[in-house]
Amino acid sequence: MPTSLLDSLHIRRLTREDLVSCADLSENRGWPREEHKWSLLLTAGTAYGIDDPFGKGLAASCTVMSYGPELAAIGMMLVAERYARQGIGRHLMRHVLKESGDTPLTLHATSQGQPLYEELGFTTVGRAEMLRGCLRPPANDVRSASITRPATAEDLPRIVRLDTEVFGPDRTHMITRLPAFADHLRVAEENGELTGYAAAWPNMETHVIGPLIARDTRTAQALITSLASATDRPLRTDVDVRHQELLTWLTSHGLDSVAFNTVMTLGIEALPGDWSRRFAPLSVAAG
Repeated sequence: MPTSLLDSLHIRRLTREDLVSCADLSENRGWPREEHKWSLLLTAGTAYGIDDPFGKGLAASCTVMSYGPELAAIGMMLVAERYARQGIGRHLMRHVLKESGDTPLTLHATSQGQPLYEELGFTTVGRAEMLRGCLRPPANDVRSASITRPATAEDLPRIVRLDTEVFGPDRTHMITRLPAFADHLRVAEENGELTGYAAAWPNMETHVIGPLIARDTRTAQALITSLASATDRPLRTDVDVRHQELLTWLTSHGLDSVAFNTVMTLGIEALPGDWSRRFAPLSVAAG
């Protein structure tokens, strides 16, 4: 598409009222509609879109979840099929980068999107593996010293403190939404100390496990097992590939590897926080 025409495309902020159009755009590109996730991104984050100049709906979208001046996560970068490979995605991303200023950015890139992000200056810092399936109950091989249980309202301040310690930037505005957003929120505790927490939230026919933060692999396994016991839906999660022990355990207990995403950053050499306790993001679109 000619630069003059690209410059004439109006980029606007998306709101909760654009939920159906966002879901339609996802479906247009062969993605699930994911209206529950879109609802969170549109209300807790900042979303940008370009209206289709020749019809109803959106030509492109992108979301940004801000965690203060330390980090923001980019997600849901989508371009309608009829406008693919015409420069609209690049045009929208450049606008997002300008709006983000000096804030370091991160995103999970598909193989199709990675070349564009590299062109814009993003560098690879890691990989995440998506898994999906029904967890087969382990035969007494989860031996964490922590006890897992449903989270209560009194746990929320401790969850926020642990999350900030592990994730790095403060994402209180996201964590405090988990009790309403997720169907199940569990904590792991040992001798009164919170050693991990995890949520399972509904996404189409699956439950997505994320965030998943735990002291060690055994605690992560115990949290996943606890969440799996509370649902009949297949599970889905995105695990940092450095957690090979957990990945091996998941695939040996019924989950299949579905895809890989490349974790990229701009303006920062590595993600903040403690990766060894950060097993899975809330969502690849939100960090």
